[in-house]
Amino acid sequence: MTILDRILPDVRRELDAAREVMPLDELKRRAADRPVPRDFAGALTGHGFSLIAEIKRRSPSMGDMRAENVAAAAEAYEAEPLVRAVSVLTNTTHFGMDMDDLRRVAATSTKPVLRKDFILDPYQVYAARAAGADAVLLMANILSAGQMRELHEIVLELGMEALFEVHEAAEIEALPGTARVVGINSRKFKSHRGFVAAGENAEEDFSLDFAAFELAESLPAGCVRVAESGVTPETVAPLARHFDTALVGTSLLRDPRGVAAALGDFARALAGIPA
Repeated sequence: MTILDRILPDVRRELDAAREVMPLDELKRRAADRPVPRDFAGALTGHGFSLIAEIKRRSPSMGDMRAENVAAAAEAYEAEPLVRAVSVLTNTTHFGMDMDDLRRVAATSTKPVLRKDFILDPYQVYAARAAGADAVLLMANILSAGQMRELHEIVLELGMEALFEVHEAAEIEALPGTARVVGINSRKFKSHRGFVAAGENAEEDFSLDFAAFELAESLPAGCVRVAESGVTPETVAPLARHFDTALVGTSLLRDPRGVAAALGDFARALAGIPA
């Protein structure tokens, strides 16, 4: 079984449980009552290279984050100008987070907030908006071209944005023409190796393939280009020549010096990059 084979059934179970608590019609009402979404794509352009900073309690590739870093993350991200948007995991089983975490961050952040999850159903998009998210992740390795179009139509109707995630050339070709923000994820989700078991931790991430970032020049013209997974202060400067922003999480949330110190390393690494 690949990591996706293990994760997706749990995502569906969490989705079914959410439906039991709140019907779709109520979610749509709550989503319609939210203020106008913050401009996710706009926040990532016109300011030089930026970061989308993530909050999660654990990951399937390395295990637990530092609890004190997770607790301090939202405030540190709000204070750091290099961070232009915030990503919040909402998968409980594999990342230790839920929709209440998203609501808390969205309620206090002045920056656009991305719901990062394995989005399979319109229900999850409406739930994201109802919780205050301004954008959602749409993964081309778990959605067909038709599903991406359908979900993106709902995203746009709600005034939100989608971060489309790709891993290979065929997935880029399947993107809808309306895609405005596209990320290349270096994580090998279809690999059978490189992921820790529940309750375990790793010091090195073996689930990455940085060759995926070479697809940057194949992304749709004019889109916001996002580098995802495995980005560190040591690797970010070369990526800044080909991408507009990077989504970073583990390198911030596992740093023993704290999130602010880790963000300072990114700022120094990018100091010489032209705006």
